[in-house]
Amino acid sequence: MLTHIDSQQRAGMVNVADKAVTLRTARARASVALPPEAAAMAADGEIATRKGPVFQTAIIAGTQAAKRTHELIPFCHPLKLEGCRIEVDLKDEEVVIECAVRVTDKTGAEMEALTGAAVAALTIYDMLKSVSRGMVIRQARLLGKTGGKSDDTNEQDG
Repeated sequence: MLTHIDSQQRAGMVNVADKAVTLRTARARASVALPPEAAAMAADGEIATRKGPVFQTAIIAGTQAAKRTHELIPFCHPLKLEGCRIEVDLKDEEVVIECAVRVTDKTGAEMEALTGAAVAALTIYDMLKSVSRGMVIRQARLLGKTGGKSDDTNEQDG
């Protein structure tokens, strides 16, 4: 059953009034494949451009996006995130972004984690597009969630 579709096939926000308030966490990952010329710009775990430090800017953008997910995704409930941690790691020619969020609420924060990781990846693309447009954003996916009706872990490093 689709939770955002009613009996008349109309889309709408899920009513969470009767759900219990619980601690909920979610983790998501996205990656950006860099061409060699962009990866070669890295020094001390960061890439600096005229626009500024790429990875630090991506962390800020991803955090802002996670906090504002309900403004971007139509049926997401507004959540007051208690924590959002974005880590950016350059491994050879791939930037791996992980976003972990935490909230005590009636609904989960999977979309906030995914949005944070995806917007951080988009920010990296934006900041490096003058160097090369050969970047590929890939594998934005949920790694796991806790709280609510079920815990779910999709952890795979592949």
